[in-house]
Amino acid sequence: MSGTERTMVEKIADAVLYEGYMLYPYRASSVKNKQRFNWGALAPKAYSDAQNGTEAFEMRTQCLIQGDTEMEVSVKVRFLHLMNREIGRIAGPSNEIPDDLEFVSSLDIDGELYQAWQEVVEQNIEITAIRPGDTTLITPFSFAAGRDVEPIKNKDGKIAGAIVRTRREIMGEIETRIESDASAPAKLTLIVRNTTPLGTAADATRDEALLSSCVSTHSIFNVSNGAFVSLLEPPDEFAAAAASCENKGAFPILVGTAGERDCMLSSPIILYDYPEIAPESPGDLFDSTEIDEILTLRIMTMTDQEKREMRAIDERARKILERTEFMTDDQFLNMHGTLRGMERSKRAGNG
Repeated sequence: MSGTERTMVEKIADAVLYEGYMLYPYRASSVKNKQRFNWGALAPKAYSDAQNGTEAFEMRTQCLIQGDTEMEVSVKVRFLHLMNREIGRIAGPSNEIPDDLEFVSSLDIDGELYQAWQEVVEQNIEITAIRPGDTTLITPFSFAAGRDVEPIKNKDGKIAGAIVRTRREIMGEIETRIESDASAPAKLTLIVRNTTPLGTAADATRDEALLSSCVSTHSIFNVSNGAFVSLLEPPDEFAAAAASCENKGAFPILVGTAGERDCMLSSPIILYDYPEIAPESPGDLFDSTEIDEILTLRIMTMTDQEKREMRAIDERARKILERTEFMTDDQFLNMHGTLRGMERSKRAGNG
């Protein structure tokens, strides 16, 4: 895979990773932004058991590969690790952060707004050199809990508040194997499990469980000396083998340049083979339930106070607002009236 193709795959994977991360109207106070992360969330097994399996703790991907004994597969599993951002207020400007912070939903210091929010940290686990055979490889992973305190200083250089970021430990395991069969393509299996202990599972709310969950979980597969088989449009001779693949919580699709078969993305969001980022799109908007043009128009109609809140929620929101405010007429017109993908729609029975 060339560098350009790899960049293309990474952009698509990032779109999956941050789907629903932050929704219009891009303010912490909006209901939509208090009920996020419905895609690819793997809760601790204890919480899944307490919910009788309605909340998943594992994600399974199976796909087919044509190749020989020299074939090797590498896997990258990616997810978001939630992190609470709290805003602490102090009684008066100080030279140090006191222990008795008063936590508030927002704080205005010299005209700058600071808001409580739920940030994320990207986590990645890479597994290389997976080869055909009956051996099952179990790869454990863990990401430590943490707490960081950042002072908020006023215009005089005194500490007027603090940003406190906390995250919980997340533990899990990844099971991989490639089963070879002389009469059919090899079958790759990948299972991601969240094994994080959660002593309060029986009484925990979903929001509490999400702090110990793998969110927006997805996987990227690359193969050398082999080629993946499309599960959406398999060759007739591989149709039965493709139908036997079991996928739970995600589905593998071919990614990269159309026709090449060395990379797959296992996505919790329904996609087709060889998805593309529309060239007219000016950048991330995170809310893929609506088209770029509509979201851009809505951002343009925000009041100054709404834009102020949007700037304060997150650096990514700030960039969306700045990009929209400096968008040229040509960039805006490029988002309007583009039609593509008719042949794909016809094959899917949509046209």
